[in-house]
Amino acid sequence: MQQITDIFKVKDLMKRILFVAGALAVYRLGAAIPIPGINAAALKTLFETHRGGVLGFLDIFSGGALGRFSIFSMGVMPYINASIIMSLIQGAHVFPFLDRLAKEGETGHRKIIQITRIFTLFLAAFQSLGLTVALVNMPVPGGNAIVAETDFNFYFLTVLTLTTSTVFVMWLGEQITERGIGNGISLIIFAGIVDRLPKAISDMIGLVQVDEMSILTALLIIGVVFVITAFVVWVQTAQRKIPIQYAQRQVGRKVYGGVSAFLPLKVDQSGVIAVIFAVSLLSVPYTILQFNPQAQWANIIMKFLSPSSLIYQALYVGLIVFFCYFYNSVSINPKDLAENMKKWGGFIPGIRPGEPTANYIERVLNRITLGGALFVSLIAVLPDYLRLKLNVPFYFGGTSLLIVVGVALDTVAQTEAHLIMRNYEGFSKHSKIKGRWFNVGV
Repeated sequence: MQQITDIFKVKDLMKRILFVAGALAVYRLGAAIPIPGINAAALKTLFETHRGGVLGFLDIFSGGALGRFSIFSMGVMPYINASIIMSLIQGAHVFPFLDRLAKEGETGHRKIIQITRIFTLFLAAFQSLGLTVALVNMPVPGGNAIVAETDFNFYFLTVLTLTTSTVFVMWLGEQITERGIGNGISLIIFAGIVDRLPKAISDMIGLVQVDEMSILTALLIIGVVFVITAFVVWVQTAQRKIPIQYAQRQVGRKVYGGVSAFLPLKVDQSGVIAVIFAVSLLSVPYTILQFNPQAQWANIIMKFLSPSSLIYQALYVGLIVFFCYFYNSVSINPKDLAENMKKWGGFIPGIRPGEPTANYIERVLNRITLGGALFVSLIAVLPDYLRLKLNVPFYFGGTSLLIVVGVALDTVAQTEAHLIMRNYEGFSKHSKIKGRWFNVGV
C-alpha cells in the first residue's frame, strides 16, 4: 500500500495515469455507440452463432465493438497492419527513400510515422468497406436482415464513419503513449479485452448457482488461469545476463573501469508485439474474402482460417516465431553492441572484442529468442484447447492472456521507473537493482 500511496505524491505521474484513464473511457464510450440503421437483435444473433469463428475472435480484440458494429469497430487493427507492412518494407530495404529516412535520426523517424499514418487511412477505408459488405451480406439465422436498407448513402456514411474513427483511435493511442503511461495502442487493446472480464466472472458464478457447472470445475478453471498467468509473467520477465568486464584505464589521476556488469537480454524481447502483429495479419485475408463471401472458394478458405482449425493454429505459431525474430533484428544490433563495448573498454570474458563478440551476442540472442517464441506460441494455442475440453462458458484464450499480462507488466514497469526516478521505492523487490546493467543500444 505504501508504493501505491507514493503514486499520489508524484503529481506528474498522477496526471499521466488520469490522462490514460480518461482516454480509455473515451474509447470505451465510442465502442458502445452503434452505427445508425443496424438491427441490434439480428447482429447479436449473428455473433452468437459465430462465437467460436473468426468473427467472434475479432470481436474479442475490438472489445465487443465489432459485435455492436459501433463506430470504433475497426479499432487499431488498420494501424497495426500498416505498421507491420512498413516494418517489413524497411527490413527488406525495398525503397531506398525509406532507408535514407531511417538514417536521419529523429527527423526521419517522424517522417516514417507520418507515412504510416497516411497508409493507415487508406487501409482503414479498404477494411471498413470489406467489413460493411461482410456484415450486410452475411446470412443471419431466422432470416432477419442486419441492415434494412443498403443503398449508396449507407455504405458511404458507414465507411466514412469507420475510417474516421480508426484515425481518431490511432491518434488517441499516440496521445496515451506521449502523455500517459505505457504503449497507447497496446493499452487500447488491453482495455477492450479486460472489459469482458466482469461479465465472464458473473456468467461462471451464475452457472455454478444453477448447478450447470460444478464448484470443482470452476476451481479447476481458476487454477489453470492462475498457473498459465504465472508462466506468462515468468517468461515475460526472464533474462539472459551476459557478464561484462571493464578493463582499468587511467585518465590523469583518476582510474576508470575495472568493474563487472552484465548485458540483460530478455527471453521474450518483443513482449506482446509479436502476438498482436500475428493476430492483425491473420485478419487481413478475412477482410479480403468478405467482398465475395457467398463464393464456394471463400467459404473453404474461411473454414481453414477458423481459429479452431489446425491450419490457422500452425500459421499463427509460425507468424509469432517470425515476428519475435523480426522484432529482435530491428530493435537489437549485435554489431553496435560489440562496438560500444569495445569503445568503452568492455569485453565478455573468454570472447575477443569486435566481431567475435557480435557473433557471440547474436548466437545467444537467437537461442533465447527461439525458446521464448515457442513458449509464447504454446501459451497462445494451448488455452484454446483447454477451454474446449473444460467447456469454459467464456472466451479464455491464450492470445488474450498474453496481451493482458504483457501490457500490464509493461505499464507497471514504466510506473515503477517514474517512482524510482523520484527516489520512491518501486512495486517489487527487484526495483532495488543489485549490480550494474550494461544497457547500450538495447
